[in-house]
Amino acid sequence: MGKKVLFVASECNPFVKTGGLADVVGSLPQVMNKNERTDVRVILPLYAEITSKWQDQLERITSISVPVGWRNQEASIYQLTYQDIVYYFIGNDYYFGRRGVYGYYDDGERFVFFCRAVIDALSVLDFKPDILHGHDWQAGLAVAFAKILAPVENMKTVFTIHNIKYQGLLPRDTYSELFNLPDDHIGGMEWNGLLNCMKSGIFHADKITTVSPSYAEEIKTPYYGEGLYPILAERDQDVTGIINGIDVDEYNPMKDPHIVANYKYSRVKKNENKEKLQEKLGLPVDAEKPLYVIISRLVEQKGLHLVQAILDEFLQENVQFVLLGSGDYEFENYFYHAQERNQKKMVTYLGFDEALARQIYAAADFFVMPSLFEPCGLSQLIALQYKTVPIVRETGGLKDTITPYNELTGTGNGFSFYNYNAHELLHVLKYSLSIYQDSDQWATLLKNVNKSHFSWKDSATEYANLYESLDVPIDSNISDK
Repeated sequence: MGKKVLFVASECNPFVKTGGLADVVGSLPQVMNKNERTDVRVILPLYAEITSKWQDQLERITSISVPVGWRNQEASIYQLTYQDIVYYFIGNDYYFGRRGVYGYYDDGERFVFFCRAVIDALSVLDFKPDILHGHDWQAGLAVAFAKILAPVENMKTVFTIHNIKYQGLLPRDTYSELFNLPDDHIGGMEWNGLLNCMKSGIFHADKITTVSPSYAEEIKTPYYGEGLYPILAERDQDVTGIINGIDVDEYNPMKDPHIVANYKYSRVKKNENKEKLQEKLGLPVDAEKPLYVIISRLVEQKGLHLVQAILDEFLQENVQFVLLGSGDYEFENYFYHAQERNQKKMVTYLGFDEALARQIYAAADFFVMPSLFEPCGLSQLIALQYKTVPIVRETGGLKDTITPYNELTGTGNGFSFYNYNAHELLHVLKYSLSIYQDSDQWATLLKNVNKSHFSWKDSATEYANLYESLDVPIDSNISDK
């Protein structure tokens, strides 16, 4: 086996999930460990919901005492093997024996403890990683502690930014209260008068990755960098964008148990799913009527202000629209009333239902995703798997995975627009409708969609290459900010 890699993360499928981070941390090791270049293992907090579901399979290894300011907290270390991947868990009922994952007043302290416990646990685990790979702000301090405390000789570090908007900000005096480190290390963690867990990971990592090439460039700019663009620009040579994949076995319309008619490329079977969904949601049953859908968290990031501005006008066309999601009251309220205004053309389902989401992917003709920003995006990749045409804004991973359809060359696997502008969205929606109504153009577009696959295989190869590049001496002469 090649490089020994320890993923440090706050969530991971199938144990605990709140978003796309869990999909990445759950899927990527499965693919990477199929070759001999890497042995990837994962370490997570032992949340109450993991204990309740997996208790019979958890093996307690030992416990350690972890310094948290003036006191010590016990960390119980557990191990579990699932689908040939070894997972470790840091247990502490005070910090993690709670309902849910995030949203507590002491989230900062909880992940200070977790990150320090990960580093201290390396002294008792029989797995000594060559590379510690932290994911998002919750693991940023693990990268910092790894560099400062050096628990494993010559261990390198990688830090992946899944979404730079969420940074894990703590009061500056938290350093003296919780960190148990000399004062001369605070510079690598402080940013604008606060302790910043995201900045800590960026500063201390040997290599920094993010989840698409375009997002890697965007976050070096003031518009997308959420205040951290100066340090990312300074470390430009160490920042790499590696596009996410999806689990193509999990998202497979040929064997999805949630949908009525399984299919690979068949539009007849796909139309069966459309008709069943129309019937289920109370829409007029008509397989020829183009169906546009959104499956999303209802938050500003997802471009929903643009949708608000043009939806009623677009629904004057001979189309149907289905939205599935939950989130901010502003958007929930708007889409609820949009359905009331456009009955027989639109259905709003507030909440989330995995089976219904799969049925919508399988039934839809178009998947609408006009994000303000999107580090990678998984939904457009899932849509492609279900032979549904994405309509996206050209940002981050959406730009890297969706090529706008060109009538003259017959190339492209979707539709896109550049500016964050409602009229551009409306224009591209109407253009997509015109292509749908042209049977020859529509057939060409669908052929391109059928050829679009984003599995983890290519991404896994890029990560393995990155890990091997860490054998080359790294210049880490970076100034504190």
